[in-house]
Amino acid sequence: MATIVVVEDDSYLREELIQMFCAKGHLATGIAAFHAAEQELLGLSPDLVVLDVNLPGKSGYQLCRELRARASFPILILTARDTLSDELTALGLGADDFLTKPCHPDRLIARVERLLHNWSRVKHVIQVGGLSLDWDSYKLVWQNAVAILPETEGKLLQLLMERYPATVQKEELFARLWGTQEFVDENILQVNVARLRKSLAALGLEGLVKTVRGQGYCLEGEG
Repeated sequence: MATIVVVEDDSYLREELIQMFCAKGHLATGIAAFHAAEQELLGLSPDLVVLDVNLPGKSGYQLCRELRARASFPILILTARDTLSDELTALGLGADDFLTKPCHPDRLIARVERLLHNWSRVKHVIQVGGLSLDWDSYKLVWQNAVAILPETEGKLLQLLMERYPATVQKEELFARLWGTQEFVDENILQVNVARLRKSLAALGLEGLVKTVRGQGYCLEGEG
């Protein structure tokens, strides 16, 4: 079962698409508050986004570009625009597929299933801006530089990237890194953050991990 988010300003079509995906066994939801669509989408951590281009207040193209810079999930553009230039623009901004409305439901389902299948094989890679992390091997790639992080540093960076740009609370870091919030010396967390910062600095990413006093840590900038 995949989580699919439909970004569509036509409420009737949005609900129709949601019902269609749910009937295929997926967990589907929609977004109607387009001024905050990017943050809401990132918070939902979808497996796939179906995105219209003509949105009130913000271009779907702009949203596609912003999502591709900060997230790692497939984006399918579903729009009434049907010119070659529209398709090339969408693909150039990072969309993974492009369909025009009206679209036969079977065709849309087939494209969605193909994207989900293809991305399931690379889902272990998370990306924030130009920074990518393979959380199987904790291989970190930035521009032309590559580093393999120790497991604890890799888990720490993974969580910061998953929550970017939000602050990750110390309690959540304790739970992710050591499986408990009890009897963990905070100095251990600080030591591992310092080690991660040193590893990032070696790649030219000084200052990427920011301390939020009294709360936890977050990533500063997009890599």
